Amino acid sequence: MGTDAAGADLPHDKVPRTERGRRTQRAILDAAAIEFGEKGFHEGSISGITRRAGVALGSFYTYFDSKDAVFRALVADMSAQVRDHVAPAIAQADGRIAAERAGLLEFIRFVRTHKEIYRIIDEAEFVDPASFRRHYSTTADRIAARLRGTTDDPRAEVHAWAIMGMNVFLGLRYGVWDEDRTPEEVADLIATLLARGIG
Repeated sequence: MGTDAAGADLPHDKVPRTERGRRTQRAILDAAAIEFGEKGFHEGSISGITRRAGVALGSFYTYFDSKDAVFRALVADMSAQVRDHVAPAIAQADGRIAAERAGLLEFIRFVRTHKEIYRIIDEAEFVDPASFRRHYSTTADRIAARLRGTTDDPRAEVHAWAIMGMNVFLGLRYGVWDEDRTPEEVADLIATLLARGIG
């Protein structure tokens, strides 16, 4: 499998080789996010994706073999988009608590403009369980690596899954359902919780 600039996992013969191809593939993935985000996987269609993307049906099959294939690629692409959106802020943070605050802040900001991510990732559990598991496992691995730093702390994996779980539900509550608190306020409250605990 290859990974193109858009972050989608594709067979090597489906990876775009030109800038125009990369733009077309990006348009298909963006359209798939809207189609599946609005209709879900089962009601969404390839014709709906191509119509939204403004591309011919043949162009779709140049990059994806099926609706399942574009969905798998979309889950990988959305994971990569989240990673690429939050990574610069995390890298600039000074210390572990600041890094987790920055990651959560940017995640909530991302979710507010990409609300469809929750429906798509949730459906992946049933449409493509391997993609669903890979999405969360790789996210937890990145958090654990940050928490470990240069040590071999055996608690890092458990802590990583706890932080990720917290972030997922905070994104759902304050990014998708309601925007009654600012992302900064939520991130500050969680940074305090991480630094001091709940006791």
